[in-house]
This record gives sequence, structure tokens and C-alpha cells, in this order.
Amino acid sequence: MLENLRAMGVFACVVERGSFSGAAKDLGITTSAVSQQIRSLEIELNVTLLHRSTRKISMTEAGQAFFQSCQEMMAAAERGKIRISELQDDLIGELRLATSPELASLHIVPALSRWMMAHETLKVNIMASEQYLNLIDERIDVAVRMSQHISDDDFEVYPMARVQQVLIASPSYISQRGNIEHPHDLLNHQLLPVDLMKKFSKLKFHNDSTNETVELEMPVKIRTNNVFVMKTLCMEGHGIGRILHLDAQKDLKHGNFVEVLPDWKLPEYTLYAVTLKREQQPVKVIRCIETLKSYFSQLPGGR
Repeated sequence: MLENLRAMGVFACVVERGSFSGAAKDLGITTSAVSQQIRSLEIELNVTLLHRSTRKISMTEAGQAFFQSCQEMMAAAERGKIRISELQDDLIGELRLATSPELASLHIVPALSRWMMAHETLKVNIMASEQYLNLIDERIDVAVRMSQHISDDDFEVYPMARVQQVLIASPSYISQRGNIEHPHDLLNHQLLPVDLMKKFSKLKFHNDSTNETVELEMPVKIRTNNVFVMKTLCMEGHGIGRILHLDAQKDLKHGNFVEVLPDWKLPEYTLYAVTLKREQQPVKVIRCIETLKSYFSQLPGGR
């Protein structure tokens, strides 16, 4: 089939140029190669497409009908080429973005809201999942992920922000249980982790003022894979939440939670935009990442 399509293009070029040699010159192949393509096509179709003479060529009746089909094929191919160019250069088509439900709700939608409104021809599919989606299987254009480090030769990785972890508790919990002054005091409390974090119950603290480092493992009775659920558990007094400052800053500002051990820092995370490696990224992907980077650069990820 592919060979026939190639031969149809050669046939159309011969008719348009009026000669085998003219077609050969345009196509960058030999005249004999052009002749062979036409001959193979005629054998395949079991018709004569061209009348040949020493002075000129002309189409047979079958050739005229077939030439129309070839023109339609060439026009369709050109439209496809234009469409691909548009998808690469303009903000059209579909953009598939994957991230966690928390990041999607709290940050990705606010970050991209005006941008999405400004590009009416661009369809956007925000896929929110607690698990990392496979970029190839799900045809993901951009994934927004939080990690201490991402290293994969199949990905292009764009750091967007550094984000601190914090421990939080409800004001009523602290008033009932008393102040927590040192990391070792945490051994008397229950940790409410979001268990998507690796080794979620193990905590490593560093105090910049004293240069002291403390590592410990907190007791865990209740855990969840969702930040919103963890916040509710924390608000109900079930323990101390481990959360990214990015996801807690509004609640801390409004007094819904208080930060536990503010002088002791947990390891930081980096927020990344991740795409598959391509020789040339579509403009919609580039513009999306630029918009996200602009948003997160203005958002304090730490205290």
C-alpha cells in the first residue's frame, strides 16, 4: 500500500510536469526510476495510464480518472501536513495534563485559568490521579510532579519551584496536648501522613540555628493517600499532619492550623513539569510550562 501511494505521487508529478524527465528532476530520482514506478502502477491496476511517444505523453481515459484520485490523495496529504504544522506551532488541538488532585485543585487550575480562557481553540484535559500516570500510555503532554529528584532519560524535566514540608496540627489539638518543643516530643503523638510519600513515617529534621539533625520514626495509626482527607483528620484532632507548605499555607495564614516545630526543617521537594523527550516540543506544551513556571515563581513554597 505504501509503495502504491508513492507511485501515485510519482504519477501525479509526471502528469503535472508533462514528462518523465521533468518529474524525475522535481522528485530527485532518475528518469528510469520514474518510468519503473509508473509501469509497476499500471501492472498493479491492470490498466494503461499514459500514452507514451517520443515527443510527449498523454493520459488515457483510465489515467484521467486515476489522476483525479491522485490529486485528492495529494491534497489530503497536504492538509495533513498543514494540520501537523498547526499542532506544532499553534495553541490548538488537545493538551493532556496529569497531576495530583490536590495540585490540580489548589494550583494548576488557578495557574492556567486565564491562559485556557485566552486560547479558545485549545482543548485541555486535566487528569487528576493519586498515582503517577504513564506519559506514553495516557498520551500525557505535561505531568506536574513533586519529588526530591527526577532522573529519567526518557523525560524532559523542568524545575518550577522548591517546596518545603511542614508539620501541622489544629489549634485545639495543641491546646489539649500541649506545646511540642523538640522533635523527640513527636514520639508521643500520632502522625497523619499522605502515604504517597516514600517512607512517610520517617522524619529527618535540621535546625539551622543549632546545626542539630534529628531522625526518628513517628507512630502511625491512620493514614490516607489524599491531602484533603488528611487535613480533615488533622482538623478533627486525630494527630499531626505531614504536608507540603504549598498545600497548607492558606490554612496556616487563616489560623485553621498551626505549624509544629517551625524552627526544625524537613527535607525540601521540587515541583517539576515533566514531558516526554522530543526533538521539538509543541508550542502548546512550551506555553503551558511557561505559564506554570510564572505562577509558581510568584508563590512562596516555603515559610
